[in-house]
Amino acid sequence: MGHNHSHFNSKDAVAHVVEKQAQGIFDATEIHGTEIPGHWSAATDAAKETSIVILTVWELLVELDIPDFQIFKVLGVFAAAWLVWKSGRSAWLGWSRLERLHRIIAQEKWEIDHHRGQEREELKALYQAKGFEGKLLEDVVDTLMADGDRLLKVMVEEELGLSLESHEHPIKQSFGAAVGTIIATGICALGFVTYPTWGILYATLLVIGAAAGLSSRYESNRTIPAVVWNIGIAVLTYGTVHNLIKFFIK
Repeated sequence: MGHNHSHFNSKDAVAHVVEKQAQGIFDATEIHGTEIPGHWSAATDAAKETSIVILTVWELLVELDIPDFQIFKVLGVFAAAWLVWKSGRSAWLGWSRLERLHRIIAQEKWEIDHHRGQEREELKALYQAKGFEGKLLEDVVDTLMADGDRLLKVMVEEELGLSLESHEHPIKQSFGAAVGTIIATGICALGFVTYPTWGILYATLLVIGAAAGLSSRYESNRTIPAVVWNIGIAVLTYGTVHNLIKFFIK
């Protein structure tokens, strides 16, 4: 009984499971919020950020009366550096997620190896909450407890709320970020060449709206509100930059 209290921190099995699920939600959260896992997230995120940053740099250069051909070259250099940053950052975040996942798995494996009785209680609490009762519950728990690998997977996914399949290789996520950055840069460049006066603004709104729509569909969220909100934030950002430049520089 004393070991139970030590492992559960004076909580019963159900309370401990709830605590671990809350921890799982926290561990699945990125630095800037919960995101779609994988290369799609990296691509849509990079596309939105690339277009809005290019827009703000373009606005600054225009207000400084830089010639169009010089603006195009400066934006090209900036986009190349931004591509390196976005793809590298995405790879690093991917490695960080994998490192954290490996640490969580190692911790859970240690608990299974050293506190099998308590892990059995947690497992019973999990499956009782799912509606399993009596002999069926005991059979399920016995089956899982007999297979260490399956038990570890169940405890990580069911107790901590983490999906092992959602963690893609960091290089794949980096590639997604690179693709998103290149597409956004290309569309913005096309907008600038086609219509130097407002082409980048229109291209930015197009990229942000499309990226927001794709990510919302992936998450099964409402598409129109996502598009409207993202475009609205982009317009507000542009307006902020435009007015601050007028106030501090002009």
